[in-house]
Amino acid sequence: MADELHRHQADLLKCSACPQMIGPVVVGAPANAGILQIGQAPGPHEGRLGRPFAWTAGKNLFRWYASIGVDETRFRERVYMAAVCRCFPGKNPKGGDRVPDALEIARCGEWLRREMEILRPSLVIPVGKLAIAQMFDSPRLDAVVGRTHRLDYLGVETDVIPLPHPSGLSTWFKVDPGKTLLAEALRLIAAHPAWIKAFS
Repeated sequence: MADELHRHQADLLKCSACPQMIGPVVVGAPANAGILQIGQAPGPHEGRLGRPFAWTAGKNLFRWYASIGVDETRFRERVYMAAVCRCFPGKNPKGGDRVPDALEIARCGEWLRREMEILRPSLVIPVGKLAIAQMFDSPRLDAVVGRTHRLDYLGVETDVIPLPHPSGLSTWFKVDPGKTLLAEALRLIAAHPAWIKAFS
């Protein structure tokens, strides 16, 4: 499986299918993991730094994981970090980052499908609304965060525990019900057999 994952990432790093996307392709370590985290898309700094969640949102995300006993280094070594799209979408003229369009999501989704086939993870952690929306129809965060969902995702039966996006601009996870639901989601992640196996 490790060789297969390395070959997959080598192909992924050469992808240039979406002309509006700004490279380079950003990938996590090729962790041969039972846990797959799916982010939204890299921000403007991740390409230069060469890893997902390398800027402000990452600081919040890894603070959350530290609260359940796992630091950033161990997480990156033992969890496969994917995303809905792997290149920076660019800025939205009205502010913030551009949301990838349906075709870009579909193209990059083929890479994600292959990762699910290779890894067959028993726990998937979608982070943020765009990632969560790949698994749930019109999801409201308060309807999906704080629960474990058993789903067939891209042909793999798996547990899904969503997290809100850890953007510094978001207030959802700072006040209730988001604050309580985030704490419950992290508790469920920490108690999941795949997490215990990875970090015991």
